[in-house]
Amino acid sequence: MDAAVVAAIDARLGGVAAEHGVRIPWAIESGSRAWGFPSPDSDYDCRFFYVRSAEDYLSPWRPRDVIETPLDAVFDVNGWDLIKAVRLAVRGNATVGEWLRSPLVYGGDKAFRDELLALVDAVTTRPRLRRHYLYLGRRQRALAGLEGEQVRLKRLFYAVRPAATLHWLDTHPHGTPPMRLQELLAEIDVPPTLRATVADLVAVKSVTRELGQGTVPRGIADYVAAHLDQPVPVDVPLAPDAHARAADTFRSLVTRFAP
Repeated sequence: MDAAVVAAIDARLGGVAAEHGVRIPWAIESGSRAWGFPSPDSDYDCRFFYVRSAEDYLSPWRPRDVIETPLDAVFDVNGWDLIKAVRLAVRGNATVGEWLRSPLVYGGDKAFRDELLALVDAVTTRPRLRRHYLYLGRRQRALAGLEGEQVRLKRLFYAVRPAATLHWLDTHPHGTPPMRLQELLAEIDVPPTLRATVADLVAVKSVTRELGQGTVPRGIADYVAAHLDQPVPVDVPLAPDAHARAADTFRSLVTRFAP
């Protein structure tokens, strides 16, 4: 990754830590760059987890559980409080695990990552994971406007990736789906023409403006529909002892990583 970009993000993260009195034990790149389909003018989506002091977590007037920095044309940098990450992990929000598994890491403590990821793997159930990607994919499909002839290429890929992830979950009873779209498609059985079409669209997006328009081949629209037009799991129970595990992990990480 470009050294100037890394330096700029490091400076922002340092400013966040100083201004808010937090420690940032994990910071990564998310979005299209981490998922394998960036555009030439894609911004940098830095995401991070932060830990407050033990005193802050004991206060009845706890601060917000999100820290956001000013958005500009190049950088989108924001993060979640550890307590938010733990709660979302228990509910089956796959974003927590994706941030921990991102292939593009700006900086962090491997011990923090490993302990929080162990919690994610312990409390994440397949039905809750499926529900996450179904809701995500349907929302992105609507935003992309897949019913029209021309769609926003960025949103198209944001719908294809959840659909491919659901396909992967249907065919892999164990394990974790890859983050990158190309790796997802390599591990599932899709028609060669569909694989080639996606590869061609990735190539088009790589030289098209971030908000550029493109035509959706019928095969991709049909593939997305086949995997997103499924019943959404309801009344999905939590993993056994999920709350107790989460509380133990939260206390351990605060003890070890609070500023």
